[in-house]
Amino acid sequence: MFRVILRIDVKPGSAQEFEAVWRKMAGTVSLRPENLDQWLLRGTEDDTAYFVVTDWTDEASFREFEHSAEHLGHRAALAPFRRGGWMETTQVAEHVTGTR
Repeated sequence: MFRVILRIDVKPGSAQEFEAVWRKMAGTVSLRPENLDQWLLRGTEDDTAYFVVTDWTDEASFREFEHSAEHLGHRAALAPFRRGGWMETTQVAEHVTGTR
């Protein structure tokens, strides 16, 4: 499994609108069969920090999406809220499920 971790620093006061736009876009990304899961995480120490975690079947599928017109449109829609961030790509090495 290929995992992408994004940090998105949003402009102060734009969190609610950012979340609404992200939620809408996540719905379209989830229609891609190679997209396995998505999470939007809000930082607890910095209320302008968000983390997006997405799982993909493989790197090639993510890279295809990353260079698509759909993704460029998503980036443009989020641009008004962003003030910085970074992206890290990872390969899941191990996964242990809790006992719940």
